[in-house]
Amino acid sequence: MSRMKKGSVLCKFCQYLLNFFKKLINFLMMRRLLTRVINRVLLSDPFSPAMIIEAEIHNQGRRKMVVGLGNPGMEGTRHSVGMTVLGAFAARLGVADRWRGDKYVSGEVILSEVQQMNVVLLRPRLLMNVNGVSVAKAAAKYGVKAEDILLVHDELDKPLGKIAIKHGGSARGHNGVRSCVDCLQTDVMPRLRIGIGRPTGKTSVDRHVLGRFTTEEQKLLDSVLVQSVDLLLSQLSQQDSQQDSPLPSSPAGGRQAAQKRNERARSGSPAEDPAAAQS
Repeated sequence: MSRMKKGSVLCKFCQYLLNFFKKLINFLMMRRLLTRVINRVLLSDPFSPAMIIEAEIHNQGRRKMVVGLGNPGMEGTRHSVGMTVLGAFAARLGVADRWRGDKYVSGEVILSEVQQMNVVLLRPRLLMNVNGVSVAKAAAKYGVKAEDILLVHDELDKPLGKIAIKHGGSARGHNGVRSCVDCLQTDVMPRLRIGIGRPTGKTSVDRHVLGRFTTEEQKLLDSVLVQSVDLLLSQLSQQDSQQDSPLPSSPAGGRQAAQKRNERARSGSPAEDPAAAQS
Protein backbone atom coordinates (compact mmCIF):
# COMPACT_ATOMS: atom_id res chain seq x y z
CA MET A 1 0.00 0.00 0.00
CA SER A 2 2.83 2.37 0.89
CA ARG A 3 4.47 1.63 -2.46
CA MET A 4 1.27 2.58 -4.26
CA LYS A 5 1.15 5.86 -2.34
CA LYS A 6 4.77 6.62 -3.17
CA GLY A 7 4.11 5.83 -6.82
CA SER A 8 1.05 8.07 -6.82
CA VAL A 9 2.97 10.95 -5.20
CA LEU A 10 5.82 10.54 -7.69
CA CYS A 11 3.37 10.49 -10.58
CA LYS A 12 1.69 13.67 -9.35
CA PHE A 13 5.07 15.34 -8.87
CA CYS A 14 6.14 14.44 -12.42
CA GLN A 15 2.84 15.73 -13.76
CA TYR A 16 3.32 18.95 -11.81
CA LEU A 17 6.80 19.40 -13.29
CA LEU A 18 5.48 18.71 -16.78
CA ASN A 19 2.73 21.31 -16.40
CA PHE A 20 5.23 23.78 -14.97
CA PHE A 21 7.58 23.43 -17.93
CA LYS A 22 4.69 23.67 -20.37
CA LYS A 23 3.62 26.94 -18.78
CA LEU A 24 7.20 28.17 -18.77
CA ILE A 25 7.62 27.39 -22.47
CA ASN A 26 4.29 29.05 -23.25
CA PHE A 27 5.36 32.11 -21.24
CA LEU A 28 8.67 32.38 -23.10
CA MET A 29 6.95 31.96 -26.46
CA MET A 30 4.36 34.58 -25.57
CA ARG A 31 7.12 36.90 -24.39
CA ARG A 32 8.98 36.54 -27.69
CA LEU A 33 5.75 36.99 -29.63
CA LEU A 34 4.89 40.10 -27.62
CA THR A 35 8.36 41.51 -28.25
CA ARG A 36 7.95 40.92 -31.98
CA VAL A 37 4.58 42.66 -31.94
CA ILE A 38 6.09 45.64 -30.11
CA ASN A 39 8.93 45.71 -32.64
CA ARG A 40 6.45 45.82 -35.51
CA VAL A 41 4.31 48.53 -33.90
CA LEU A 42 7.30 50.75 -33.17
CA LEU A 43 8.69 50.21 -36.67
CA SER A 44 5.43 51.29 -38.29
CA ASP A 45 6.06 55.04 -37.79
CA PRO A 46 6.31 56.58 -41.28
CA PHE A 47 8.90 59.12 -42.43
CA SER A 48 7.74 62.73 -42.32
CA PRO A 49 8.53 64.88 -45.42
CA ALA A 50 11.40 66.53 -43.54
CA MET A 51 12.82 63.12 -42.64
CA ILE A 52 12.67 61.99 -46.27
CA ILE A 53 14.75 64.99 -47.34
CA GLU A 54 17.22 64.38 -44.51
CA ALA A 55 17.44 60.68 -45.41
CA GLU A 56 18.26 61.54 -49.04
CA ILE A 57 21.12 63.73 -47.81
CA HIS A 58 22.44 61.05 -45.48
CA ASN A 59 22.17 58.31 -48.11
CA GLN A 60 24.81 59.94 -50.30
CA GLY A 61 27.73 57.52 -50.15
CA ARG A 62 28.06 54.28 -48.25
CA ARG A 63 28.01 54.45 -44.47
CA LYS A 64 28.75 52.14 -41.59
CA MET A 65 27.10 52.12 -38.20
CA VAL A 66 28.37 51.12 -34.77
CA VAL A 67 25.65 50.42 -32.20
CA GLY A 68 26.09 50.13 -28.45
CA LEU A 69 23.28 47.90 -27.19
CA GLY A 70 21.95 48.48 -23.68
CA ASN A 71 19.21 49.90 -21.50
CA PRO A 72 18.70 53.68 -21.36
CA GLY A 73 19.54 55.19 -18.00
CA MET A 74 21.48 52.09 -16.99
CA GLU A 75 24.88 52.95 -18.39
CA GLY A 76 27.58 51.44 -16.21
CA THR A 77 25.77 48.12 -15.74
CA ARG A 78 27.09 44.89 -17.20
CA HIS A 79 24.16 44.54 -19.59
CA SER A 80 24.84 48.00 -21.03
CA VAL A 81 28.59 47.56 -21.47
CA GLY A 82 28.03 47.95 -25.22
CA MET A 83 27.06 51.56 -24.59
CA THR A 84 30.16 52.04 -22.45
CA VAL A 85 32.36 50.76 -25.27
CA LEU A 86 30.59 53.04 -27.74
CA GLY A 87 31.22 56.00 -25.43
CA ALA A 88 34.93 55.13 -25.32
CA PHE A 89 34.90 54.81 -29.12
CA ALA A 90 33.36 58.28 -29.47
CA ALA A 91 35.97 59.68 -27.07
CA ARG A 92 38.79 58.13 -29.13
CA LEU A 93 37.37 59.80 -32.25
CA GLY A 94 37.15 63.11 -30.40
CA VAL A 95 33.39 63.42 -30.88
CA ALA A 96 32.10 62.48 -27.41
CA ASP A 97 30.44 65.90 -27.06
CA ARG A 98 28.48 65.59 -30.30
CA TRP A 99 25.69 63.23 -29.23
CA ARG A 100 22.30 64.50 -30.38
CA GLY A 101 18.86 63.08 -29.85
CA ASP A 102 17.01 61.70 -32.86
CA LYS A 103 13.32 61.23 -32.08
CA TYR A 104 12.61 59.20 -35.19
CA VAL A 105 15.17 56.52 -34.40
CA SER A 106 14.48 56.71 -30.65
CA GLY A 107 18.13 57.12 -29.88
CA GLU A 108 21.18 59.34 -29.74
CA VAL A 109 23.36 59.69 -32.80
CA ILE A 110 26.79 60.96 -33.84
CA LEU A 111 27.78 61.32 -37.48
CA SER A 112 31.54 61.03 -37.79
CA GLU A 113 34.38 59.79 -39.97
CA VAL A 114 36.86 56.99 -39.47
CA GLN A 115 39.75 56.93 -41.93
CA GLN A 116 37.75 58.97 -44.49
CA MET A 117 34.76 56.67 -44.06
CA ASN A 118 31.36 57.91 -42.91
CA VAL A 119 30.30 56.25 -39.66
CA VAL A 120 27.09 56.55 -37.65
CA LEU A 121 27.32 55.97 -33.90
CA LEU A 122 23.99 54.93 -32.39
CA ARG A 123 22.97 54.72 -28.74
CA PRO A 124 19.36 53.40 -28.60
CA ARG A 125 16.99 55.01 -26.11
CA LEU A 126 14.66 52.00 -26.00
CA LEU A 127 14.81 49.00 -23.69
CA MET A 128 17.28 46.28 -24.64
CA ASN A 129 14.55 43.88 -25.80
CA VAL A 130 13.44 46.36 -28.48
CA ASN A 131 16.81 47.95 -29.32
CA GLY A 132 16.36 46.58 -32.83
CA VAL A 133 13.69 49.17 -33.54
CA SER A 134 16.22 51.98 -33.12
CA VAL A 135 18.79 50.10 -35.19
CA ALA A 136 16.42 49.38 -38.08
CA LYS A 137 15.09 52.94 -38.17
CA ALA A 138 18.60 54.41 -38.07
CA ALA A 139 19.71 52.04 -40.84
CA ALA A 140 16.81 53.19 -43.02
CA LYS A 141 17.28 56.87 -42.27
CA TYR A 142 21.04 57.02 -42.69
CA GLY A 143 21.30 54.55 -45.55
CA VAL A 144 23.26 51.78 -43.83
CA LYS A 145 23.13 48.19 -45.04
CA ALA A 146 22.69 45.39 -42.51
CA GLU A 147 26.15 43.97 -43.21
CA ASP A 148 27.64 47.39 -42.41
CA ILE A 149 26.09 47.52 -38.92
CA LEU A 150 28.42 46.50 -36.09
CA LEU A 151 26.62 45.61 -32.86
CA VAL A 152 28.49 45.93 -29.56
CA HIS A 153 26.96 43.95 -26.69
CA ASP A 154 27.64 42.04 -23.48
CA GLU A 155 28.38 38.31 -23.54
CA LEU A 156 27.62 36.06 -20.56
CA ASP A 157 29.57 33.09 -21.90
CA LYS A 158 32.85 34.99 -21.95
CA PRO A 159 34.65 36.11 -18.78
CA LEU A 160 35.34 39.77 -18.18
CA GLY A 161 38.51 40.69 -20.04
CA LYS A 162 37.68 38.59 -23.10
CA ILE A 163 36.31 40.13 -26.28
CA ALA A 164 35.59 38.63 -29.68
CA ILE A 165 34.15 39.43 -33.09
CA LYS A 166 31.26 37.28 -34.30
CA HIS A 167 30.46 37.49 -38.00
CA GLY A 168 26.68 37.22 -38.06
CA GLY A 169 24.69 34.18 -37.06
CA SER A 170 22.21 33.52 -34.27
CA ALA A 171 21.57 35.84 -31.34
CA ARG A 172 22.84 33.18 -28.88
CA GLY A 173 20.12 34.12 -26.40
CA HIS A 174 20.88 37.85 -26.33
CA ASN A 175 17.56 39.71 -26.43
CA GLY A 176 19.03 42.91 -27.85
CA VAL A 177 20.66 41.08 -30.74
CA ARG A 178 17.49 39.03 -31.27
CA SER A 179 15.51 42.26 -31.59
CA CYS A 180 17.99 43.55 -34.19
CA VAL A 181 17.75 40.32 -36.17
CA ASP A 182 13.95 40.47 -36.03
CA CYS A 183 13.70 44.13 -37.07
CA LEU A 184 16.34 44.00 -39.80
CA GLN A 185 15.07 40.61 -41.02
CA THR A 186 18.62 39.27 -41.29
CA ASP A 187 21.41 38.02 -39.04
CA VAL A 188 24.40 39.14 -41.14
CA MET A 189 25.39 41.95 -38.76
CA PRO A 190 28.87 41.48 -37.26
CA ARG A 191 29.07 41.81 -33.47
CA LEU A 192 31.70 42.76 -30.95
CA ARG A 193 30.99 40.62 -27.89
CA ILE A 194 32.25 41.96 -24.56
CA GLY A 195 32.64 39.29 -21.90
CA ILE A 196 30.96 39.96 -18.56
CA GLY A 197 31.08 36.41 -17.18
CA ARG A 198 28.33 34.42 -15.52
CA PRO A 199 27.18 35.05 -11.94
CA THR A 200 28.71 33.14 -9.08
CA GLY A 201 27.01 31.71 -6.03
CA LYS A 202 23.27 32.25 -5.71
CA THR A 203 23.19 35.48 -7.73
CA SER A 204 20.59 35.28 -10.50
CA VAL A 205 21.48 36.07 -14.10
CA ASP A 206 19.08 39.04 -14.18
CA ARG A 207 20.59 40.55 -11.05
CA HIS A 208 24.08 39.93 -12.39
CA VAL A 209 23.61 41.57 -15.79
CA LEU A 210 21.66 44.52 -14.40
CA GLY A 211 24.24 45.10 -11.67
CA ARG A 212 27.21 47.43 -11.87
CA PHE A 213 30.81 46.33 -12.15
CA THR A 214 32.67 45.92 -8.88
CA THR A 215 35.72 48.03 -8.08
CA GLU A 216 38.03 45.19 -9.08
CA GLU A 217 36.09 44.55 -12.28
CA GLN A 218 36.21 48.25 -13.14
CA LYS A 219 40.02 48.14 -13.15
CA LEU A 220 39.92 45.32 -15.68
CA LEU A 221 37.17 47.04 -17.66
CA ASP A 222 39.42 50.03 -18.37
CA SER A 223 41.81 47.85 -20.37
CA VAL A 224 38.87 46.09 -22.03
CA LEU A 225 37.60 49.43 -23.32
CA VAL A 226 40.96 50.22 -24.90
CA GLN A 227 41.15 46.80 -26.55
CA SER A 228 37.54 47.03 -27.73
CA VAL A 229 38.03 50.42 -29.37
CA ASP A 230 41.20 49.16 -31.08
CA LEU A 231 39.28 46.15 -32.38
CA LEU A 232 36.41 48.34 -33.60
CA LEU A 233 38.79 50.53 -35.59
CA SER A 234 40.51 47.46 -37.01
CA GLN A 235 37.20 45.84 -37.94
CA LEU A 236 35.93 48.98 -39.67
CA SER A 237 39.13 49.34 -41.69
CA GLN A 238 39.02 45.67 -42.69
CA GLN A 239 35.42 45.96 -43.87
CA ASP A 240 36.33 49.05 -45.86
CA SER A 241 39.29 47.36 -47.59
CA GLN A 242 37.15 44.33 -48.49
CA GLN A 243 34.73 46.60 -50.33
CA ASP A 244 37.48 47.98 -52.59
CA SER A 245 37.36 45.64 -55.58
CA PRO A 246 40.47 45.59 -57.82
CA LEU A 247 40.34 46.38 -61.49
CA PRO A 248 39.68 43.27 -63.60
CA SER A 249 42.78 41.81 -65.20
CA SER A 250 43.12 42.05 -68.96
CA PRO A 251 44.81 39.47 -71.19
CA ALA A 252 46.12 42.24 -73.45
CA GLY A 253 48.54 44.37 -71.48
CA GLY A 254 47.42 43.49 -67.93
CA ARG A 255 45.79 45.75 -65.32
CA GLN A 256 47.69 48.95 -66.18
CA ALA A 257 46.76 48.68 -69.84
CA ALA A 258 43.13 48.10 -68.90
CA GLN A 259 43.21 51.18 -66.68
CA LYS A 260 44.65 53.29 -69.54
CA ARG A 261 41.97 52.03 -71.92
CA ASN A 262 39.28 52.95 -69.39
CA GLU A 263 40.74 56.45 -69.04
CA ARG A 264 40.81 56.92 -72.83
CA ALA A 265 37.24 55.68 -73.08
CA ARG A 266 36.10 58.21 -70.46
CA SER A 267 37.97 61.06 -72.21
CA GLY A 268 36.52 60.12 -75.60
CA SER A 269 39.89 59.58 -77.33
CA PRO A 270 40.13 56.53 -79.60
CA ALA A 271 42.18 53.59 -78.45
CA GLU A 272 45.45 53.08 -80.26
CA ASP A 273 45.45 50.09 -82.57
CA PRO A 274 48.69 48.11 -82.10
CA ALA A 275 48.65 46.94 -85.73
CA ALA A 276 48.33 50.49 -87.05
CA ALA A 277 51.19 51.65 -84.86
CA GLN A 278 53.48 49.02 -86.32
CA SER A 279 52.72 49.85 -89.98
